[in-house]
Amino acid sequence: MELALGSRLRHAWNTFLNRDPLNYRHSFGPSYSYRPDRPVFSRGNERSIVTSVYNRIALDVSSMTIQHVRLDENDRFKEVIDSGLNNCLTVEANLDQAGRAFAQDIAMSILDEGCVAIVPVDTTFNPKETGAFDIVTMRTGKILEWYPQHVKIRVYNDRKGEKEDILVLKSTVGIVENPFYAVMNEPNSTMQRLIRKLNLLDAIDEQSGSGKLNLIIQLPYVIKTAARRQQAEERRKDIEDQLSGSKYGVAYTDGTERVVQLNRPVDNNLMGQIEYLTSMLYSQLGLTQGIMDGSADDKTMQNYYTRTIEPILSAIVDEMKRKFLTKTARSQKQSILFFRDPFKLVPVDKIAEMTDKFTRNEVMTSNEIRQKIGMKPSTDPKADELRNSNLSAPAENTPQSQPTTTSKEDNVQNGTEV
Repeated sequence: MELALGSRLRHAWNTFLNRDPLNYRHSFGPSYSYRPDRPVFSRGNERSIVTSVYNRIALDVSSMTIQHVRLDENDRFKEVIDSGLNNCLTVEANLDQAGRAFAQDIAMSILDEGCVAIVPVDTTFNPKETGAFDIVTMRTGKILEWYPQHVKIRVYNDRKGEKEDILVLKSTVGIVENPFYAVMNEPNSTMQRLIRKLNLLDAIDEQSGSGKLNLIIQLPYVIKTAARRQQAEERRKDIEDQLSGSKYGVAYTDGTERVVQLNRPVDNNLMGQIEYLTSMLYSQLGLTQGIMDGSADDKTMQNYYTRTIEPILSAIVDEMKRKFLTKTARSQKQSILFFRDPFKLVPVDKIAEMTDKFTRNEVMTSNEIRQKIGMKPSTDPKADELRNSNLSAPAENTPQSQPTTTSKEDNVQNGTEV
């Protein structure tokens, strides 16, 4: 209902005109020019192309839907449970991250550090006293030290605006290890060797692009005495002054002097080793160049999701199920599952074929199909029926007419005695 003019004037708000004039006099805590809770790569990974591999895998992991669900008696998906844990996984994990951003943060930390802690920050009850608690907010933490029953974790505290080191029980936090730890995080793994080679290549590129000329000047006399050495040093400085002081970098030498340039490219097998390690890493992770640039076909993407994305998601979901759901909750058929939308990667020419197969085989209703392709649900009641619309609806069972039997008395009364 539209508000009256007076009501709108009384309740109107403008963030520039109605702000508190004392806001700028109070302290809001520490401030940063960049986001302080953002995951920072370790071991110089942000300086190499390995970051693109991490980002691609993390994006695909976060594209999956992770939900707190209830199963039926056959351990099949029945319904979504409206809980704080499900709200963290789907809507808002904390003050700074949505559910999808939180899943991407978990995946990026796993790939970079090899192991990540999923910390319930705000809960309904104390996790140390009871396991029957609901999670309100969650964050990822970096594991600093390991103890028999505890771990020391560095977590961002959004109340203070800084990261803190806390000691927590292993039973109250989810500890997820990278399934590809031997390939990506071991000191001598393929990924770490590739990172070292890429850092060497970057160092060589910086040296070649530093602006040095790398010249050797051959003087027409032998430099053995201190006087000749001093004379050669003065000659070198003279040429440096000519090059630095000249507008176009031009200098002159004596006719008997010879200049040899050394900054020509040096041939080595570093690039070949990088290409070899890259191809080996792609094969061990189930990646291809087509996956990275988006030109992979359906079979390649299915292999990638099965061999690369599914192990990471299963490790995350299994740890959450083990730590954040009690035995009583699991006995009540509560679980945490991840789902993949099959319509996301389907081209337009195949949507009609999939729609026909799903509705004809009574897998999805028409309104469910319309929702997947971005259309409004139909108001027709038939659109919510799970049946094949190509077949006529079965006729309603009508009670069969029972044969009437007449007694002898009825026949007498009717005058038709037999």
